[in-house]
Amino acid sequence: MRGDEMPLPDAAPDAVTTTAVTGPGTTTTAQTEGDLTGTVDRGRFPDAVTPWEDPVWRAEALAWVAEGLAAHGLVETGPRAVRLRPWSVLVRLAVGGPAPVWFKAVPPAAAFEAGLTEALARWVPARVLPPLAVEAARGWTLTPDGGPVLSEVLDGRPGAPDPGYWEEPLRQYAAMQRELTPYAEAIEALGVPAARPRDLPALFDRLVAGNAALTREDRVALEALRPRVADWCEELASSGVADSLDHADLHEKQLFAPVSGRYAFFDWGDALVGHPFCSLLVPARAARERCGPEVLPRLRDAYLEPWTGGGVTAAGLRRAVSLAWRLAALGRAASWGRMFPVPPGGPGVPGDAEGAYWLRELAAAPPL
Repeated sequence: MRGDEMPLPDAAPDAVTTTAVTGPGTTTTAQTEGDLTGTVDRGRFPDAVTPWEDPVWRAEALAWVAEGLAAHGLVETGPRAVRLRPWSVLVRLAVGGPAPVWFKAVPPAAAFEAGLTEALARWVPARVLPPLAVEAARGWTLTPDGGPVLSEVLDGRPGAPDPGYWEEPLRQYAAMQRELTPYAEAIEALGVPAARPRDLPALFDRLVAGNAALTREDRVALEALRPRVADWCEELASSGVADSLDHADLHEKQLFAPVSGRYAFFDWGDALVGHPFCSLLVPARAARERCGPEVLPRLRDAYLEPWTGGGVTAAGLRRAVSLAWRLAALGRAASWGRMFPVPPGGPGVPGDAEGAYWLRELAAAPPL
């Protein structure tokens, strides 16, 4: 989620003192349950409140982890590496052998991710990483390691990446979305928020009303934009493309490098049920940053290949991409509301500034 879930650094097995690390984030070493000394990385959120600080919650979570590992004949063998963010607790667990296991906990607003991860392993098993254990009610998952993610592969190669590096992942992702269209209602029943095109005007209103970072000028501009937002939503709803699962944050750290030609997609904490083409925004922006804007048409066309033959013209599909690119900003803004709750008097919850950025993006003309 939001670009920094994985990978985690290896823990320092002999470090037992708290040490600040300079740079964009903060990392400490700490003694944890079972004498499994490990690192605690808080990134750029040193004051973030997560349930990991609660010893009762932590003991329950680690007991559940031990039970889940035991069910697969595994046991912890080395230090833990913990990553704490306002939207997740992620723990890298050494279990013997070269590959770790991962525990993830998410806030109540994103607890659907655990059940969704389990359901996707049934519905599209070739396109995801099946979990080892799931506690859907608490938003906990235990998953095997999936190997290097796409960003690690790209960063490990000399020179600039091939401009088409997203083409095959997008084809496979779009094919998965089309496979999942019959499950849209079932996905929503798991608790995944509905953000269908005709739901978006009301979502727009809630986001604008609830965002404390918007200036007076922002609010005036967004109020003036509101009728156009409604028109775009209605046009997208009439595009002839069925609703499906929208990952809503499909960047280069959210899919594993291919095994036998297949990519596996993960980290569904920002997911929505809505127009599938909204998913294109994040990967296309990532590719544009690496390779320049000229890459965008070929990525759009690769993404649209699995959607052809469904009764919508090529021009209609491209128009839907343009509308979805703009409206996907609402899903991005909404994702910043899925944070761990903060007790009264605690530090402010981040997210309003990021949400305001995405609301302003509604006024930007799509590049496609």
